[in-house]
Amino acid sequence: MRAADTAVEGEARTRDGVTLSYTHTPAPDGAPRIAFVHSLALDRSLWSRVTERLAGRVETVAYDCRGHGRSGRPEGPYSTGQFADDLSDLLDHLGWRDAVVAGCSMGGCVAQDFAARHGERTRGALFVDTTAWYGPTAVADWAERAAKARSDGLAALVPFQLTRWFGDAFRTERPALMERLARTFTANDLHAYEATCAMLGAADLRDSAARIRRPVAVLVGEDDTATPPAMARDLAGRAGGGEAVVVPGTRHLTPLENPEVVLAALGRLTGHTLTGDAGDAGDAFTGRGGAS
Repeated sequence: MRAADTAVEGEARTRDGVTLSYTHTPAPDGAPRIAFVHSLALDRSLWSRVTERLAGRVETVAYDCRGHGRSGRPEGPYSTGQFADDLSDLLDHLGWRDAVVAGCSMGGCVAQDFAARHGERTRGALFVDTTAWYGPTAVADWAERAAKARSDGLAALVPFQLTRWFGDAFRTERPALMERLARTFTANDLHAYEATCAMLGAADLRDSAARIRRPVAVLVGEDDTATPPAMARDLAGRAGGGEAVVVPGTRHLTPLENPEVVLAALGRLTGHTLTGDAGDAGDAFTGRGGAS
């Protein structure tokens, strides 16, 4: 069963009236449920290479965060807590009591805040290429990124983003994907982009990560310079995720560059085999509540 055969496009409304655009893929009764949260300035398609492999086996929802994609683009300020509550509202709309939550980069920050704020709705959490805190210069660093977008335009950031997101070979082998990601990036609303940059600069989830009481796994690309392995290891230690799994030959968007490793991690969190060969990375997961 392919995702295209079953996926349903929909819209949900948050508690403050923002429209969230999502893709829901059903599965048989009793199947695991996973919610996917994307990275800054991209959209739900970040998870496409994962969700297409889960079709028919796992019930999934991937959505565009506020300010992104086809969702509403209200003016800021934004916060990770607000984004986490948006996800809770989406689960209400779908009639889901709980789910495993998977977030990459910005989405990983949102997933951390969701797991801390809505623990009763979190069956497990996968944090990919992300951090609990961007460091002491984060506010200034993210303000500089937003200012460059304002002064030079989003298109001027595309070469930097693509090389930050993916290794050289992956970019060269997939020109159509690079073009699509560039279009998604440049289609962003500048005000929403600036508000989201400010959100990430202000985010400090170090204390809340320690309040997560659900199974956790942490993945990071070996060559990730945006949220390098040291940040992932710190997050894993705070959130009870055991050892962060460092993915060889991968940069900052592991769900697109190495989806099989993501599937292995999700398999461990859900207790289901989601890939034919979990490999060594799958064997390395440990966490609270029996996650391994």
